[in-house]
Order: sequence, then structure tokens, then C-alpha cells
Amino acid sequence: MKISMVVFDMAGTTIDEDNIVYKTLQKSINKFGIDVSLEGVLAIGAGKEKLNAIEDIIKVHGNANDLAKAESIFKLFLESLATAYDAFEIKSMKHAESVLLDLRARNILVVLNTGYDKNTANFILNKIQWRQFYHFDLLVTATDVTNSRPAPDMITYAMNLFSINDSKKVIKVGDSKIDIEEGKNANCLFTIGVTTGAQTRQQLLEANPDYIMDDLNDLITLLNLN
Repeated sequence: MKISMVVFDMAGTTIDEDNIVYKTLQKSINKFGIDVSLEGVLAIGAGKEKLNAIEDIIKVHGNANDLAKAESIFKLFLESLATAYDAFEIKSMKHAESVLLDLRARNILVVLNTGYDKNTANFILNKIQWRQFYHFDLLVTATDVTNSRPAPDMITYAMNLFSINDSKKVIKVGDSKIDIEEGKNANCLFTIGVTTGAQTRQQLLEANPDYIMDDLNDLITLLNLN
């Protein structure tokens, strides 16, 4: 098969940060008097632009008055996350770096996309020393587009930038249902769930991915690149 581009989610898919973003999100929401567990945050907020994730979590676990707190929770979350990331050892997911380099060596574009804002995403990439045009070709964040996941905007943004007209030459890989929904909404050839991050195999299956993988290296086998 001729693939032009693979779009990878970051945290939980290519970046191993032990769910620190969602642990920080939970603590930030809890501090405003809204009771939600980490499991609840992961089930509702995984993969989403983080202000949108906060609003969706409040709708389920809070009340109508709590929605007015969303912006303040988001501000606290960003401040707390910066502190948490400074202290935490972030690393690439197992086999992620070799898979990205393998794809690029074969002239397949590698795009990283994320529900993070641009500053947070770049901070993470700098911390693990991943470089554009070496490890990946493009970073697309929720702040680059009008509509974040599950809308296909981040994928279509990348396709347009690289003049890819056929979405069946694109694969989306992510660790949450909303990643899968994003890929399906972009009409990608394959949507692939990975079990290394935010959501379980059973949760991923709810979004009907084409494949579920326990290791990113399985992507190379799937594409018959060995």
C-alpha cells in the first residue's frame, strides 16, 4: 500500500508521560469543588483540547453553575502542568522514535497532533529532544485550527499543507476514542488505537478502530515495511 502520511497523537501514543496531564487535570478540577476520579477524566477528556475537556467533564460531574469555573480551572491546569512537567522525566514511548525515523526514511510524512496548546507541545518535544525535519515533519496542535478533535481539522490542515488530496493515503494513530473518531471523520485509510496511553482496549473498541496495537512497532509490520 502507498501511504503518504501517518498522523500520531502525542501523550500516551508517542510520548510516555505517565498520564501526568490527566492527573494534573483531575487535581485542577477537584480544587474547584468538582468531584471526579482520574478514570472519569480519562473516559471523558482523553485526547480533547483541554478547555473543551474540562467543560465536558463538568457537564457530567458538576452542575450548570460549575461551567462558569471552566476558564479558571483551565488557567490553574496550565500553570500546574508546567510545574509538573519541569519535575517529571518525560520520555518517548517504547519504539516510537525508531518507528518515526523508519517512516521518514521511507519518505512517509510523520505528523504529530495533539489536544495540547502549542507552547505545551513544544515544551514536551524540546524536553525529549525531538526535532522537526528529523523525527517528524509537522506538529499540529489544537490552537492551530478552529475545531479540535473529533473534528478532522488537524488532519486536513496537515494534508493541505503537504498537498495530499487523497485521505486514503493517510493513517491516524492514537490512544483514545477521540483520536479514532478524528481519523474516521478525516476519512483516513486506517484508524489505529494503541493501548499504551489514556484508554483501555475495551474503551478504544467502542470507537471501532481498524486496528488496535499494544506496541507502535506493530505499525511497521502492518505497512509491510520490514
